[in-house]
Amino acid sequence: MNFTRWSARLPGTQRRAAARTESAVSPDRRGDGSVPAARAERSADAPPAPAVDVLPARDVLDRVPALVALVHGPDHRIGYVNDAYTTAFGTRPTGVPARDALPELAELGLLPLLDQVLRSGRPRTLKSRKAVDGRSYTFTCTPVAEDGDRDAGVLVFATDVTDHAEAAERLRAAERRQRETAVTLQRSLLPQELEQPDDLRIAATYQPGGTEAAVGGDWYDVITLGGGRTALVIGDVMGRGVRAAAVMGQLRTAVRAYARLDLPPHEVLQLLDGLAAEIDANQIATCVYAIHDPNEGRLVYASAGHLPILVRDENGVVSRADEPTGPPLGTGGWIHSSGCVALHPGATAVLYTDGLVERRDADLDEGIAALEGALAGATGTPQVVCDRLVRSAGVTADHDDDVAVLVLQHPARTGPDGDLFRNAALELLGGVEAAPRARAFASGVLTSWRFPAELHDLGVLATSELVANSLQHGIPPMRLRLRRTDRRLIIEVTDGDDHLPRRRRAEPGDESGRGIAIVATIASSWGCRRTPGGGKAVWCEFVLPQG
Repeated sequence: MNFTRWSARLPGTQRRAAARTESAVSPDRRGDGSVPAARAERSADAPPAPAVDVLPARDVLDRVPALVALVHGPDHRIGYVNDAYTTAFGTRPTGVPARDALPELAELGLLPLLDQVLRSGRPRTLKSRKAVDGRSYTFTCTPVAEDGDRDAGVLVFATDVTDHAEAAERLRAAERRQRETAVTLQRSLLPQELEQPDDLRIAATYQPGGTEAAVGGDWYDVITLGGGRTALVIGDVMGRGVRAAAVMGQLRTAVRAYARLDLPPHEVLQLLDGLAAEIDANQIATCVYAIHDPNEGRLVYASAGHLPILVRDENGVVSRADEPTGPPLGTGGWIHSSGCVALHPGATAVLYTDGLVERRDADLDEGIAALEGALAGATGTPQVVCDRLVRSAGVTADHDDDVAVLVLQHPARTGPDGDLFRNAALELLGGVEAAPRARAFASGVLTSWRFPAELHDLGVLATSELVANSLQHGIPPMRLRLRRTDRRLIIEVTDGDDHLPRRRRAEPGDESGRGIAIVATIASSWGCRRTPGGGKAVWCEFVLPQG
């Protein structure tokens, strides 16, 4: 191989040669004083430095620590390999095609790249590839002749980047461990098993973002409130990583605590707003809190900057519950309010986070509209609907954001299944005579529902105590409601006074104060809450024997 001829063809060689020719012109072509006197003196005393272009190419390439190989012709015959290349991969015979003599380049997929460089006359780079010697190299392939030259070749220059590749892999491994920690924390803070209320069928799904995206703070929960009512909540903490997951866990725990107070949705959000600011003033979150009451056939909700609930009615018509909504939690200074949307038997409602509908290349309303279309055609169980909505949104394992979806159905029960869900109500009119009338009504209803004698007697006793408490401490209007499901008997008394009763220990000489204590003793659970229009509701439950 004639290295003088090859080096003359390297890109830029001709330009440098021309520059030397111009610099060698006679001094009389230059203006006087064009070279400073001091510089001229140093130039006269110091030996002339050799120009790069006159250095022997082979000496330079033999001494560089990078791997160098020179191939020529369409079959890339070896013209030269330097000492570093020989040390890494062994001696390579000249004149042999690269496909046979350079198997390490073939395994790295470098031969097609050599073809591209030879055809285009432009350099190409292949970054950080691990070779057979166990080290990582970045390969730069540079043409060394003009297009169409039958002796055209390619200079392969490989830089050892093993340390850099290993450092990058360690960083990726650390990021994977951190993400796995955040995902584990996130999943552990979500409900491991959803509560299943009597009157609703519910399913949920959570999918973290892809491996390149840090886990977020999406969450959901289902909370049975007693008296047949159910709270449903979904939210999204802004931010990524362990911090967002930790804030999410604190908010979810707080929601469960506030839910036990049986407050209206907007009051729960008001409490959460203050708590979110205390947890982290720089962290905000969106949230929807909703309550389903089977006696009312509706979903009462409040939203803090979250996406609208979607509801498909029994006829397949999908609607949005857009109002009311307020700013996200943690912003403060806002009075939240509650709204409601119908949820009759046969209806399906969907609560979701923005990862399901938000895309960088599309408007958010377009994503919600697409979800409405998918919901209109999604039938089956709540879990089937969940899966179909996620698939229709194009959510895959490498999705760039977390996704949480909560689907609830109010099934339309008919036939034998419908006989297990019954309601009966009585307006409590008059004075003390309302108590025996309530007992007789409860006895007749429980007998018609074919309850066992023991449960019948306990139900009548609980009815008597709740009605007596309402007659003594409440004000009209008063109402008794009995409800049975496939799992429990619920007795509820409402009146116009908003003072909530509490269980207390009655002294031997007290003439009152034992009613709630008796109810709490004989019933499976009891509770009370203020009603939206003013007044209160006191209820108790009895679990039905199964089988």
